[in-house]
Amino acid sequence: MAAEKNKEKVVLAYSGGLDTSVMVKWLQLEKNLDVVAICGNVGQDAQDLTWIEKKALGMGAVYSKALDMRSEYAEDFLTKAIAANGMYEDTYPLLSALSRPLIVKHLVDIAHETGASYICHGCTGKGNDQVRFESSIHALDPELKILAPVREWDLHTREDEMEWAKQHGVPVPTTAAKPYSLDENLWGRAIECGALEDPWKEAPADIYTLTADPMSAPDEPEEVVLGFEQGKPVSLNGKKMDLLSLIIKMNKIAGKHGYGRLDMIEDRVVGIKSHEVYECPGSLAIINMHKALETMCLDGVTLQYKHMIDQQWATTVYNGLWYSQLKQALDAFCADTQKFVTGQVKAKFYKGSMTVTGRKSAYSLYDYSLATYGEGDTFDRSASKGFIELHTLAATTWSKTQGPAAEYELQKQSENVHVA
Repeated sequence: MAAEKNKEKVVLAYSGGLDTSVMVKWLQLEKNLDVVAICGNVGQDAQDLTWIEKKALGMGAVYSKALDMRSEYAEDFLTKAIAANGMYEDTYPLLSALSRPLIVKHLVDIAHETGASYICHGCTGKGNDQVRFESSIHALDPELKILAPVREWDLHTREDEMEWAKQHGVPVPTTAAKPYSLDENLWGRAIECGALEDPWKEAPADIYTLTADPMSAPDEPEEVVLGFEQGKPVSLNGKKMDLLSLIIKMNKIAGKHGYGRLDMIEDRVVGIKSHEVYECPGSLAIINMHKALETMCLDGVTLQYKHMIDQQWATTVYNGLWYSQLKQALDAFCADTQKFVTGQVKAKFYKGSMTVTGRKSAYSLYDYSLATYGEGDTFDRSASKGFIELHTLAATTWSKTQGPAAEYELQKQSENVHVA
């Protein structure tokens, strides 16, 4: 279908599901816009996505394209997440928040290429993703207008959408409504809603697809060796791999052993506490092994400070501010710390757990001759007494003047007065 002359265009973030399929037609009928439907594959689907292109074109879109963004996602986004040990609230590896700015980057580029005035997304009005999509759009091109149909149309339930689709010739899945809200990409899988809205109930077994039940996972542990160069994973079990392939492989290994399940109460950007369940086998394994190598290659003060930076980085990204001055500055700090984070980490998977069992690096700050209590010890014990005196000088001075020692003297003086 050719674009109508002088008709404005909208670039739609299109998944092929019910919501965005309805939007393809709704944007034409209710907003009188030509629709450019773009589907971004960030690891949620390895299959051929040309069916999505054809479906959108069949519903009247003037242009439709499925873009494989997986390699770009791994190299340009996940490398930064690994450098920052990116885990929101020190728990969750940020899979959804990491993919949104990449998708938006492509949507904005295509809006420029096609001359579109609008970008449209299918996010709800109470979730995090609306913030992430729109914050990224505003940062990359404040002149683009944003449409969020779910926040304004009168289709309040899935049944409403199905009926609207039937009336307007929109092909939609005929299967029953999914009981959960799902999001998946290369970095993991997020599950919410349905039975999970009761935080006291254990998550149903049928929600997991990336990880085995730890109880039925293999009875034999499996050891892996992950190689890093300047903080970036580059090899698995001695085999050099591009990051995309490495993450896919690590997802399979860790998932097979039931590792990577998370169940948490999470603080959303919009102020709601939400019960979330995640499957993050590869991402959790990689981040925790990266942390293990950092403990060997970064000094203690830097590690302590970097932990605060890592948490700020994760919160900033979670809040949709990937394209921000603060995020760029945090990236610069993390990148500088990774210059010598090069080496290997060994870890063992077993029935839902991963244990780091070894690490080595040519740039290690661990010095055996200083650490050992056996033969070859080079640590000068005679220096400790003077060090402790200087280390505690401020505390000793405070104690004598204001602290426990001063209080003791005051107490003695008070007791002497009473005795007299």
